[in-house]
Amino acid sequence: MELEQLKKWCESYPGAKYDYQQDWQAERYLVGGKMFVMFGNDGAGQPILSLKCDPVRSEVLRSEYEEVNPGYYMNKTHWNSLNRDGGLPPELIQELIAHSYELVFKGLTKKLQKEILIP
Repeated sequence: MELEQLKKWCESYPGAKYDYQQDWQAERYLVGGKMFVMFGNDGAGQPILSLKCDPVRSEVLRSEYEEVNPGYYMNKTHWNSLNRDGGLPPELIQELIAHSYELVFKGLTKKLQKEILIP
């Protein structure tokens, strides 16, 4: 999956902001100041995409796809790291980005949600 296409998907969400986390050497997308996507590398230097995910769904995804693993340097209950060089279908990746955004967005205050949706 091409990195530029992944970034375009992330940028398409209301209120999505890009930043670079120097300490982690990772590119991130945030909504309301909370991260919903992180692009980085695992300990072996493999490019990964880390996404927030419902814990039950995380377990299902991890059992179905070897490219989906507990979040690298993240809360392993609530985050997955996807091998970007793996064979995951683009539709699945796009849907998981949407799921991550929705989880993070729903965790924001109602006031902040409204500010994001009605600029």
